[in-house]
This record gives sequence, C-alpha cells and structure tokens, in this order.
Amino acid sequence: MKRKYSYFDGKKQVEREYSYIPVRYIIAVLITLFEVLAVIAIVAAFCYYVPYFYLAAWATEIFCVIRIIASDDNPDYKAPWLLFVLIVPIAGFMLYFMFYSRTLQKRFIRRLDALKSNTYKHSDDKIFATLQNEAPIVASHAKMLCDIAKTHLFTNTKQEYFPLGEDMHRRLLEDLETAEKFIYMEYFIIEEGKFWNSILDVLKRKAAAGVEVKVLYDDIGCMMTLPGDYYKTLRSYGIEATPFSRLKGNADSEFNNRSHRKITVVDGKVGYTGGVNIADEYINEIHKHGHWKDTALRLEGEAVWELTKLFLVDFGINVRKMPDFRDDLYPAASISEDGYVIPFGDGPHPLYERRVGKSVIQNMLTAATRYTWMTSPYLIIDNDLCTDLENAALRGVDVRIIVPHIPDKKLVFGMTQSFYHRLMSAGVRIYEYEPGFIHAKSYLTDDEYAMIGTINLDYRSLVHHFENGVWMYRCAAISDLKADIEDTLNKSIEITPDKLKTNLLQRFIRAVVRIFAPML
Repeated sequence: MKRKYSYFDGKKQVEREYSYIPVRYIIAVLITLFEVLAVIAIVAAFCYYVPYFYLAAWATEIFCVIRIIASDDNPDYKAPWLLFVLIVPIAGFMLYFMFYSRTLQKRFIRRLDALKSNTYKHSDDKIFATLQNEAPIVASHAKMLCDIAKTHLFTNTKQEYFPLGEDMHRRLLEDLETAEKFIYMEYFIIEEGKFWNSILDVLKRKAAAGVEVKVLYDDIGCMMTLPGDYYKTLRSYGIEATPFSRLKGNADSEFNNRSHRKITVVDGKVGYTGGVNIADEYINEIHKHGHWKDTALRLEGEAVWELTKLFLVDFGINVRKMPDFRDDLYPAASISEDGYVIPFGDGPHPLYERRVGKSVIQNMLTAATRYTWMTSPYLIIDNDLCTDLENAALRGVDVRIIVPHIPDKKLVFGMTQSFYHRLMSAGVRIYEYEPGFIHAKSYLTDDEYAMIGTINLDYRSLVHHFENGVWMYRCAAISDLKADIEDTLNKSIEITPDKLKTNLLQRFIRAVVRIFAPML
C-alpha cells in the first residue's frame, strides 16, 4: 500500500510517499490464526475418531465453566467467556486456554525483581504525616494508590499543564535541547512528520554529543506508522531503541498487554506525560477527525523519578542487556511548590495485582461532594465503574463526561454511545466535543483532586494495557485543568434524551458488541 505524509522542515512543507506493507504483522496474525485453527482441528479430530475422547472434551468444557465461575475476575469479563465456552463447542474452551488468563510472558517478568530493586529510594513518611493532618481521607486515598502501584507521594514538584498537543510540542523541544546526561522516551505511537522529525533532529544531535538517548515504542501501536525495523534506523543514529513486546505471532496475550504509556524524561529532572502521542494529528498539523483535542503535563522535581523508573522497567524487559543504573538517574531537586503529586503506573498481572487507574477514578468519585468532570476518547466501562458514576450523580454530584463528536472508530463510538442512556438516567451529563476528536484523559474533582495520564475509560486501558498517570491534590495545575475543561464544555454538545434515538438494528449491534467488549 502507499502511505503519504507531510511535514514542515522549518522552511517549507515537505511531502513524502513510500510503499508500506506491514508484512511482518500480517505474517504474525496469520501464524496466530493458524495456531488457533490447528489446535481446534486436532481436538475436533480426536473427538470424531478416538473412541470416548468426546467425553474428555465435555469434561474439559465443564471444568472451564466451573473455573470461570469460581475465579475472582470481574463478572463483566467472566460473562462473555462463559457464553462463548457454552455455545461454541471445542473452539470455546480451546480459546479459553489460549487467551483467557492474559498472563505476561516470562520474557516480560524475568528481570522484574532486579529492575525494581535497582530503583530510587524515597522516604515519604513525613509527607504522609503532613497530609494526614491536613486531610485524613485524602491521605488514605494516597496511601492506597502508593501501595497498589508501588510508588511514592511527592511534594515540591512543579507542574505545567498543556491544553493542546502543540503547546506541549514547543515546550518539549526546549527541554530536550537542555539535556546533558540522558533522554528517555516511551510512546504508544510514533509517526514520521513534523512532530517526530523535529524531536529526532534533537535526539540525533544529543546522541552524537554523548548524551544517552533511549526510545521505546509499542510494536502494534506503530504497526501502521513505522517500518517494522525502524529501531535499526534509530540505532544507526546512536539512539538505543527497541519496540515494546515485538509481535511474533504467538497464540496468547501478545496482542494485548501493549504499552499505552507516554513518557519523556530529561536528565531525571523534567518529565512529560499525558495523552499526546508523537504524530502530527496530535499537534493539529494534519486533521484526521476534525480538531484534535489532547492534554499533557510537565513535571519538574523529584516526582520525575517515578517516570524514570517506569521507563527503565519497560525498557529493561524488552532488551537483552540490563539497563545501567547510575546515581545521576535520580538527581535531588530543591524546588518549592505547593501540592501533592503521585506519578504511577498501571498494567496487567503480575506487575499489578489490582486495577490502579480504575481505583483512582473510583476514589475520586467517592470523595466528590460538588463535581467530577472527565474527558476520554472512549466510554466502555464495567458495571462497577458505571455504578460509581451513577451513585455520585444520584448523591447530587455534578458528573460530566466529555467524549468525541467525530469518532476515530465508528464501532467503538457506537459502544460508547450505548452507555449514554443508563448514565444519563442517573443524572450523569454527557457531552460530545463538537470540533472533532478529544483524546485527553483528564479527571477532576472539587477543585482539589485531579488525574492526568494515558488512562481511557475503556477495558483496554483499565485492564489490559500498560498505562501511567499523575494523581494531584491541591496543585497549581488543577486550576489550569479546570479552566480548560470549562472551555472544552463550551465547545461541546450536551447529549439530551431526544438525541438518544436509535433504530432496532443499531441497538442490536451495540448489545451484541457490548457483551464481548471485555474480551476485545
């Protein structure tokens, strides 16, 4: 296939076209499909030709049903698997064994202990004691987050909020130019164009000057944006690069458990995160779905250490050689700034035993007394989170959710819209961002709590992917976030009951897709 892209090189608009067929990814998918069909065919053949083997198959199916029912998984996840195992003979329980557990491969967890033991040391006992005196309930929420995400509570960290990707772009280039020791970057999507090429120019110069530059990008996230061996191109520039979870065509969870994180760290002093990937639509150089609304956060201070740790763990489980652990990775900082900050990661088992991002959102809803406002490109949530949103609204809390008006995926958007009626009937107010596509993942409660990061309101983010975010309490950036959400609300269409009308076919398709949404 032919792919085109254009970017501004500082003097003129450059247009390029190249032939791009994702052969390696196609082969990986075909191998996976072949493995699945082969296993199912073998079992089916045994049932047909081997006497009484079908009894073993039925016993296995019963075992699967009992195991699913007895598991501690979310009922929303168990229900579609039960249905699938029961109505699809043989193939149902074979696919269950292949895909249900979603356990990480050994190559992911082999070095975890070593990577975690070589991280920074930070005592936050005094900070917790201070917060406990100020706001005991907030302190309990912060403690829970630190415990389940294995992170720390920080103060004296500057925050700078960016209401658009293009604002982040300008500031990021300035910070990259100041790098003296190292630059770490991890993104779900990187695509050649003005945004990435302007960054790459800096990275090449810094690498040539002796600065340590590491880049990590998701292999599936960049499937349609970069050549399969792009990491070799980056290595030729002196940049240490590798794809996250390189796709090989295994009939297991490798199509899930992707790195959806967005992290940049400069010298361990400055860190960036948020919803912005490194592609031109994120800075509105090109328009795929109208105006692209995204947000990002810049941190300066010791809280950046956690972003450094998250990057090194992700990089370390995807390369052969263990990353170096030096004293300058976590430099001390003397910054005076109000507020409390907790950068954190989230992801699949066994890295995270509990759903971190979901817990943060639930705690914010529980603590809300006046309002909770959220922005997310998708709204595909489980019954627990639905109930928490409803309960907050029924308590009189002003709950508002902003989603796109121009979707990037029509089927997913239909699933998002399928939640409107239930939430609105409880008093939740739904808005669609009229100018285009809102990709921001922002959560705000009562002018005091906020969370900005990579976590969408969907199963992918809340259950399957590696994610990250920043929890904030009484921070300066919170007022900037509130002003931006108010401005976004003014540009959005509020969904009213008369806009919920759908035909019978639409309702049927949405109902069927929602059943299997947790499996996707």
